[in-house]
Amino acid sequence: MKRTIKSLLLLACTILLAGIAASGEAANIKPNIVYVLADDQGWKDVGFHGSDIRTPNIDRLAANGAVFEQFYAQPFCTQSRAALMTGRYPYRYGLQTVVIPSAGTYGLATDEWLLPQALKEAGYETAIVGKWHLGHANPKYWPRQRGFDYQYGPLLGEIDYYTHAAHGKLDWFRNNKRVKEDGYVTELLGNDAVRLIARHDTKVPLFLYLTFTAPHAPYQAPQAYIDQYKSIADPSRRAYAAMITAMDDQIGRVVKGLEARGMRDNTLIVYQSDNGGPRSAKFTGEVDMSKSTIPADNGPYRDGKASYYEGGTRVAALANWPGHIKPGTVVSTPMHIVDMYPTLAALAGASFSKAKPLDGLDVWPAIAEGKPSPRSEVVYGIEPFRAAVRQGDWKLVWQVTLPSKVELFNLAQDPGESVNLADQNPQKVAELEKRVEALAKDAAPPLLLQEALGTAQRVLFGSVALPDDDKALDATP
Repeated sequence: MKRTIKSLLLLACTILLAGIAASGEAANIKPNIVYVLADDQGWKDVGFHGSDIRTPNIDRLAANGAVFEQFYAQPFCTQSRAALMTGRYPYRYGLQTVVIPSAGTYGLATDEWLLPQALKEAGYETAIVGKWHLGHANPKYWPRQRGFDYQYGPLLGEIDYYTHAAHGKLDWFRNNKRVKEDGYVTELLGNDAVRLIARHDTKVPLFLYLTFTAPHAPYQAPQAYIDQYKSIADPSRRAYAAMITAMDDQIGRVVKGLEARGMRDNTLIVYQSDNGGPRSAKFTGEVDMSKSTIPADNGPYRDGKASYYEGGTRVAALANWPGHIKPGTVVSTPMHIVDMYPTLAALAGASFSKAKPLDGLDVWPAIAEGKPSPRSEVVYGIEPFRAAVRQGDWKLVWQVTLPSKVELFNLAQDPGESVNLADQNPQKVAELEKRVEALAKDAAPPLLLQEALGTAQRVLFGSVALPDDDKALDATP
């Protein structure tokens, strides 16, 4: 009898220890990360914000995950992409002004330790499928030299959706080699992402940076998608809506691809736009939209792309991870795109030791546990001629070029930024201006202005600075 009891106790302990070990192993499993970036999408132009544009796959991710209602990006796409890759505000390394133009020869500083480098060091397979826009003239700036095991798509900020060219030069690459192929850009990117998932070794965690060019101008879409929006009279808005639905279809295919490989339950999907939708023809891109309707809709938020107002910087965003993020979660406290670097790196067990001091904060407890965001300040931008910063609910927008302008808003009371409270609150204005001055002391000179001063004609009016000779592209690490 004693021997039987002893045997049962021993068996129970063995089972208990095995369970503890198994739970420990489960806790240490690194999640796959699929980071989806839309390009120039308006805040309202998703179904979960009440749009007439159909985005059922994005909406499903939102309903079954967390929606971020105060998620900030930078006002331009180069800036946002740099902030995501570095976890640091762009003013720290000279990318705070506008974007890298087609003829620009500079790029994201090579001494920055990027998110894909940190994840690769932590054991991830890393891949970018889609737009880069962080340096194209010199291969040292390209994705394969910056921590990505695999690259497919364009390097520039804007290309034709069918010719894959900018200024007559092909901008379509796979692993540092130009690729000539037919097809609509959004569908080609979706196809490649699905193939990548299908061949992925599921024993290795995956970081897939899926960065669409849609719905950035030029506003082009297959006729079958345009026909879905016959009720929209304006041709630009009709094409823009078609582009978003086409992108949504590809996101749905990627989710199904993850499910088919048994990867979905251990995959965190993040979706966002890189900046607010443009509201001025000056900022739609290189295609002339001056005589057309600008189609993006930023809902209740003022202005759009290029602006430090909320319409330019507050973007549609969500996160979804089954079993880790409660369905129907709404995160109402501020977060910034720089926060994604430390948040994702921490989930992946990656080291921060090689990174420069991060501006980003780990916001996972706010996403997964309902805790307040640790972010009390948002730096919209620090430039020689303008700046904007938010602390708590107070936001300062400061234009220092003549005629200068100072605006102060209380975003809790006035998210549409319709009432300037600067005259009524001079002490708060002085406090935030002092903060801007302190931040400006740490700012690097804008690379765009440095290059423009030396080679203004080539930068502003020249051709694309992509290498002409394919032999120069043999820079695969």
